[in-house]
Amino acid sequence: MGNIYQPTTGNVLYTSEERTRRDRSVWTKVQAVLAPVQFLVFLVSLALILNYLATGAGQSVAEFSVVVKTLTLYAIMVTGSIWEKEVFGRYLFARPFFWEDVFSIVVLVLHTLYLVALYQGALTGGRLMALALAAYATYVINAAQFVWKLRMARREAASLRTIGVGDVRRLPVAGSAS
Repeated sequence: MGNIYQPTTGNVLYTSEERTRRDRSVWTKVQAVLAPVQFLVFLVSLALILNYLATGAGQSVAEFSVVVKTLTLYAIMVTGSIWEKEVFGRYLFARPFFWEDVFSIVVLVLHTLYLVALYQGALTGGRLMALALAAYATYVINAAQFVWKLRMARREAASLRTIGVGDVRRLPVAGSAS
């Protein structure tokens, strides 16, 4: 049943095998680098958008910054999907990240709609920036989802160490899907 969504048993994010694959994956490190880079690009772009909306100056720079933000989003989504495949055996919608992945699709759609609208000239000025801000709002929510899961994973590891499990990667988890 490896390809069927199965909710976790309790609050366990990773089985011992998944935790081992996560810890050994080069894609874990790639994600650890790309996530803050993307957030920095987001902050710069957001400042440029808000500056344009407030002053009317810098429209092309603000538009280009959203393109750069979207490209960083694509990079983190592609590498994140590869990570998910390596750790959980599927490219998207793995058990512990199902809802985060669902919302990531919304984020991708809005960012892609921005690129289409920009390329086609379907929206200009304030309307194009409003679409970018809507995409950014979904990105912030999605980023918060992933930060929350990261904190859960750290708490889970700390709890396992506290109860005396030496190597938490080898801890068997009852009801784990293989």
